[in-house]
Amino acid sequence: MVGRAFTLLTAFRPGDGELSLAELCRRTAIAKPTAHRLLGELSEWGVVERTDTGTWRLGLRLFELGQLVPRQRDLLDVAAPFLADLFEATRETVHLAVLDGTDVVYVQKLTVSGSPDIPSRLGGRMPAYCTGVGKALLAFGPPERLAAVVAAGLERRTPRTVIAPGLLRAELDTIRRHGIAEEHEESTRGIACVAAPVLDTDGHAIAALSITGWANRLHTHRLAPAVRTAALGISRALRSVDIA
Repeated sequence: MVGRAFTLLTAFRPGDGELSLAELCRRTAIAKPTAHRLLGELSEWGVVERTDTGTWRLGLRLFELGQLVPRQRDLLDVAAPFLADLFEATRETVHLAVLDGTDVVYVQKLTVSGSPDIPSRLGGRMPAYCTGVGKALLAFGPPERLAAVVAAGLERRTPRTVIAPGLLRAELDTIRRHGIAEEHEESTRGIACVAAPVLDTDGHAIAALSITGWANRLHTHRLAPAVRTAALGISRALRSVDIA
């Protein structure tokens, strides 16, 4: 029952404000009577809400619970001033992400009017192998992380996506040497970014931050020192609160 309830919750996708019972059943293959009963129970806990038109939407209780996740809450609190400084200095989109399975999950995003339409959102996912933050996390993570990513398959998202495991491993070796990861139109056409890992006391990446902008005007080599400095600052600050 818990698994089916979670399946209903994860049926909501970016941009889905409300969904009908029929659409939820279609997406999850859960029988309508079962889905209706589970949604009723979730509604009692405030996890979902039923609208006046009879559709369903996610409830505020989910947001409240998300804010209580201790490690990510501490990470966001510590990283906030560094991300804000980086954003003000560059006026480019700034991301903070963590790894979950073979994907990166964006836990913070600062953007400005006129910035490119980047397919990222708070709580959203992107494949780790084709993003700057993802490559930073893979380069400074245990070997099994990369093995899982390769085993899941490297899909070509743009003509510039690196899909050869050997080439990806070679790039990650370079990232480990320099402490900086770059992406040039590998996840999205027209977009480039430069990223750096946030490291724990053992030198393992627990998060990564990046600056993202238009590929034709984002000078990644010029911005790399600022990104690296911000990542080092967050790493040191996290150690002082003993969560890194």
